[in-house]
Amino acid sequence: MEMLPFVMFAAVFVLLLLGYPVALTLGGVSILFGVVFLGTDFFAFLPLRIWGTMTNYVLLAVPLFIFMGVMLQKSGIAEKLLETMGMLFGRFRGGLAISVVIVGALLAASTGIVGATVVTMGLMSLPAMLKRGYDPELATGTIAASGTLGQIIPPSIVLVLLGSVLNVSVGDMFIGAMVPGLLLVLMYLLYIIGLGLFRPGLVPAIPAAEIEAFRGKKPWKTIIEAFIIPSAMILAVLGSIFAGVASPTEAAAIGAFGALLLTLIQRRLTLDILKSVMRDTAWLTSMVFFILLGASAFSLVFRGMHGDRYLSEMIAQANLQPELFLAIVMAGVFIAGFFIDFIEIIFIVVPVVAPIFAAFGVDLLWVGVLLAMNLQASFLTPPFGFSLFYLKGVAPKEVKTGHLYRGIIPFIIIQLVVLVLIVVFPDLVTWLPEMLEGRQGR
Repeated sequence: MEMLPFVMFAAVFVLLLLGYPVALTLGGVSILFGVVFLGTDFFAFLPLRIWGTMTNYVLLAVPLFIFMGVMLQKSGIAEKLLETMGMLFGRFRGGLAISVVIVGALLAASTGIVGATVVTMGLMSLPAMLKRGYDPELATGTIAASGTLGQIIPPSIVLVLLGSVLNVSVGDMFIGAMVPGLLLVLMYLLYIIGLGLFRPGLVPAIPAAEIEAFRGKKPWKTIIEAFIIPSAMILAVLGSIFAGVASPTEAAAIGAFGALLLTLIQRRLTLDILKSVMRDTAWLTSMVFFILLGASAFSLVFRGMHGDRYLSEMIAQANLQPELFLAIVMAGVFIAGFFIDFIEIIFIVVPVVAPIFAAFGVDLLWVGVLLAMNLQASFLTPPFGFSLFYLKGVAPKEVKTGHLYRGIIPFIIIQLVVLVLIVVFPDLVTWLPEMLEGRQGR
């Protein structure tokens, strides 16, 4: 009986690797094990868990943030942002790559949808970088790494879901992830600037004639439309959360309305775009919540078979220290990220390990940000990095898979360095939430 929860866990993982739908695999395997080993009466608890999930006010932020991100993608604002930033930094060696990183960070703070961001930036910036003589490996690595910043920079769907599963305030998750996210962006920029200084042939500047042509087209108006207005909306969303004025769900509603208004101001809001955005939002939200329902059945049966207790006893008998357990979990999540999506990892792995971290007295906010950063790194790592697949799908024919694999390695190293820094210096996560909480307490 003691091994049954782990057999169920392994069965789910194997079926996912074989390509079966996530939500149906989680729910189907759980119900099968539950009926056989616990009896049908046990499932009287399941409707209550599902009802609790569907009425969770925090999770209402998911469709609202998805709507905001898809609307900004469809409106063409991302394209204008990238073009404008490229011209602002274009006279520097590596300026176009710098603009890709900055735009990736801004899109991360406004969309949080990794696949859409990588595809959009790949379509817009990769041909431009190759045309101007950028090394294909650097170009693809920069785009893939910048496109996945939406995993860690708030408002991130990953952070919303992790906060819900870990039972940590989503607002605190957003605040705690700010410093690590910005540190990651800074290290990307320093790496590109370093290449501009020591290997300038890899990162040429934009020709002066193109920059002069841009300056002759009312650049300040373009900068305001492409940069200032979207940045103001992002600050309104995050600022309202950080100041304690709005909950993450309320801020998500502000962001969704702001994206709609911004698209209207840009004269890009049409009935077709609105229908497309609503359709994509409904599809993505349904996918998340169907997986969440399957995960609810999985966690119920896993605990019903005392899987959490057996796991805790195994760790106690092995005399694992919190640091070693954290290292094992992080390694497992990193490897799992090669094969399955972050949503599946959050709903399958995190509910199992969260009670053990709590029993060890580990700060779950810190653990949540570590998991988000870890998932972001695994999203990029060859041979199964999802972001690399997204980018390869829209890359020109001359860009080979080897370019993507080699180009992403320096950025993965940077991410692992930041991950180690967060482990060694937990204050990078906890300092800002504690400071803001102290100010609000006064």
